Amino acid sequence: MKIIKKIAILFALSISFILFFQTKVDAASGKLYLNNLDFEVQINSDGSMDVTEIWDINISNTNTLYKTFRMDSTKFLGIYDVTVEDITNGQEKYLTNTQTWKNHLDKDTYYAGIRDYQTYEISWGVGLDNSRQTRKYKISYKVAEAISKHADYAQLYWQFIGSDFEIDIGKIRGTIYLPRNANTKEDIKVWGHTQDLNGTIYVTDLNKIEFNLNNFNSGGKYVEIRALFPTDMVSVIYRKSNENILGQVIGEETVWANEANQRRQNQIMLQNTITIIVLIVSIIVYIFIIKSIIKDIKYLKSKPKVNQPQELKYFRDIPNEKTTPAQALAIYNKKIKPFSAIEIGNIFSATLLDLNLKKIIEFEEINQKRKIIKIKLLKETADELEEKDEKMIFDFVKKACGKENEITMKDLENYIDSHSSKVEELKKSIDSYVEDKLYQEELANKEEKQKYDKVSKKISTYIGVLMSAPLVLILLTVILNYIVIIAIGLIYILSIIDIIVINLLKSRINVFTKKGIDESILWRGLKHYMEDFSLLNEKEVPQIVLWEKFLVFATVLGIANKVLKQLKIVYPNIDEITNINTYSYINIVMHTNFTSSFSHSFSRSMSRTYSSSIGMGGGFSAGGGGGRRRRSAAGGR
Repeated sequence: MKIIKKIAILFALSISFILFFQTKVDAASGKLYLNNLDFEVQINSDGSMDVTEIWDINISNTNTLYKTFRMDSTKFLGIYDVTVEDITNGQEKYLTNTQTWKNHLDKDTYYAGIRDYQTYEISWGVGLDNSRQTRKYKISYKVAEAISKHADYAQLYWQFIGSDFEIDIGKIRGTIYLPRNANTKEDIKVWGHTQDLNGTIYVTDLNKIEFNLNNFNSGGKYVEIRALFPTDMVSVIYRKSNENILGQVIGEETVWANEANQRRQNQIMLQNTITIIVLIVSIIVYIFIIKSIIKDIKYLKSKPKVNQPQELKYFRDIPNEKTTPAQALAIYNKKIKPFSAIEIGNIFSATLLDLNLKKIIEFEEINQKRKIIKIKLLKETADELEEKDEKMIFDFVKKACGKENEITMKDLENYIDSHSSKVEELKKSIDSYVEDKLYQEELANKEEKQKYDKVSKKISTYIGVLMSAPLVLILLTVILNYIVIIAIGLIYILSIIDIIVINLLKSRINVFTKKGIDESILWRGLKHYMEDFSLLNEKEVPQIVLWEKFLVFATVLGIANKVLKQLKIVYPNIDEITNINTYSYINIVMHTNFTSSFSHSFSRSMSRTYSSSIGMGGGFSAGGGGGRRRRSAAGGR
C-alpha cells in the first residue's frame, strides 16, 4: 500500500506540474495576464479613429500599467482625448489625470502624453505593489488621421498589439465600425497579421469588421489589421495620395498569405513528424514494459512468500558480544545499504564508547563547568581490535589528534567539519566492510542482495520515466494533441503496473538469511527492552556496569537519551555512582551532548562533500508595447 500511495502522490505532482506550466498567472513571479482584451473602434469621416480597449487583467506585485505608441507622422498625427476608467465589478470610476509623467503612479491616477520624442504613453497606477487582484480597465483615446486615403480605397493599417507588448493574453476580440454602410460586403477587404497564425478576421456587416485571436503569447509578436473600404467614407487632409492602392495591397497580401500558408504546412508536417516519432518510441517502450511485466510476474510466481518470524517483545542480553556498533545497526535495520550521515555519526559516537570500554581510549573531563571533554589514546595502534570498522575509526581519531595522542571533543568535531573528503572515505570504508562482514558471517546473502539492487534500480528507472513524462509533454507543447497525451499516458499506466509487480517481488527477496533475521529480531528486542526497562518492575535490574555496554548500542540505535532518562529513574543516585572512574563515561554522556554532537558534525561535513561535487501605434511599423512597472523594492524596473 505504501508504494501505491507514493505512486499516487507522484502522479498527482506530475499533473500539478503540467497544470502549473500551463497556468498563465504566477503570483510568486508577479506575472501579469490579460484574460480578455477587447477593442472597439469607430472610424470617423474625418479619418480619425476612436478606440476603446477593455483590459480584463490579473495583476500581481505591480504598481503601474502602461501602453505606448511609437510616434510617426507618416502613420498617424497624434493621440488625443484619453480617459482611463476602472470598471471592475461593473462600477465605473474615472482615474485622475496627473498631467505629469512619473515612472510609478499613485493608485487611481493616469498619465497620457509624450514620454520622449518618439513615444506616446498612457499609464495608470493600480496600487498592487505587494498583492494580486483581477481588475477591469477601460481605456479610450482618439487617433488623428489614422486612415490613409488613396484614389481607389481608403486604408486602415494598424497594429493593435505591437511586437514589444509584454503581457500574454487569453482572448483578443475586436470590432471595427466604418463611418457608414458600404453598398456590399465585397466593397470591404480585410486582412489580419499575427506571428502565430492563430487569428480570424471577417466582414460581418456592411459597416462592421470583427477579428478574434486566442492564446496570444507576448515576446516579439504582434496583432495587425489591414482594411480597405470605399474612399467616399472619409475626408483626409494629410495622409492621402492620388494613386490606386488595391493592386499593391493584393500583391503584398498574396505573398504574405503564401508565406503564412507555407508556415502552416511546415507546422503541420512538423507536428505530424513528431507525433509519428512519439508513437514509434511509445510502441517500443510499450513492448519493453509489457515484456518486463510478464517477466516480473513469472519471477514473482517462482518466489514463494516467506513468513517472517514473530518479533520478540523484549530481549535482555546483547545478542552477540563481538558485534560492533556499525554491524549491530546494519543487522537491526535488516538492510544492506550505505549508512546515512546521522547513522555514521551515531556509529562514530558509539564506537568511541566501545573503544573506551576496551581500554583503547579514555575520556577525561578537563573543565566541568564548560563541559570540556578530552579524548586520550591509550594505545599507539589498534592492532588488538578484531574488527576493521573499529580500527578505521581509531585511525581517524589518531590522525585528528596529531602528535599529541589526545584531542578535545570540540576539536574533533571541528576536524570532522573541515575534512569532508576524509569523512567520506571513512564512511565508504565502513559501508563496504560491514556489508562484507554480513556476508562472511552468513547473516546476509550476496546473490539475493544483487537481485534486490537490480529490482530497486528498475524501480528508480520507472520513477524517472514517470517524472520525465510531464517534461516531455512540456517540450512537445507544439503538438499537444490527444494522440501524444494518450501515448504518454499509457506509458504512465504500464510503468505503474510494473512498479506494483516489482514491489511485490521486492518484498519477497530476503537479503538477510534466517540466521540474520533471527539476530535482527534479538537486536530489536534489546532496543525495546532498553526503551521500556524502567516500566517493567523486574526484580533483577541489570547492574550498572552492564549498562555501559548497553549504552554503546543505545547510542548507535539513536535512543541513548531515552535510556539515560530511565537510568535516572532506576538509579536515583546515579550521579554519585558514576563519579567513580569505572563509570565516568556514563557521567560524561549523561551531562554533555556527546550522543548528538558527532552526528551533527558528520551531517555538515558530508553535505559539503555532496554539494561541492556536484501595442499599439499607428501604421505597419509603428506598433507599440504595453506592460507594467513595479516598485524597485518588488524587483521591478
